Amino acid sequence: AADKIRLIPQDFFAELCEQIIQHLNHKIPGINTAELCQRIQTSGVDINIGDLAKIANSLSFLFSTAARNNLSTEELVTTLGSGVSPLPKHAVQVIRHVWNEQGKAIAVSEDAGNMATVGQFVDMKWKLGVAMSSDTCRSLKYPYVTVTLTVADTAGQITDKSFEMTIPQFKNFFRQFKEMASVLETV
Repeated sequence: AADKIRLIPQDFFAELCEQIIQHLNHKIPGINTAELCQRIQTSGVDINIGDLAKIANSLSFLFSTAARNNLSTEELVTTLGSGVSPLPKHAVQVIRHVWNEQGKAIAVSEDAGNMATVGQFVDMKWKLGVAMSSDTCRSLKYPYVTVTLTVADTAGQITDKSFEMTIPQFKNFFRQFKEMASVLETV
């Protein structure tokens, strides 16, 4: 991971660390590595989303472990410097700054974070479409609904999950959401 961190410009690395701290403090549902990766690539850095996700997971583990062990900024920086593959200087500076500014807040909320074992729903988008024809059928005129769910997994990685439903399936889906809403109103 240290080799890939060297590629990431300091401002993007700082943004990634900030998002991880915010996620660990339950201020945001997750880290949108796809969007950040695209912006890093646009700046001319050759990095893929898989590598950026690994870096995000490593940093999340680093910050949460430091919070659990109640490490001071200097203890954290010393620990980073004693590794087999030391981090680049700009990365250590960013981690030092972020931990010094916001790290103590994680220690307070970390116990609550350990209870969360499932992902979090972030957003839902849907669209209505009609299949007009295909290679095997000239006239389909078949309506369908495409739903895209945006979820943050337990590590905070934000992903989109898409699926299609027929109109009867969508009506059943909608009915179940209405049932959930009515139950939630009674709580």
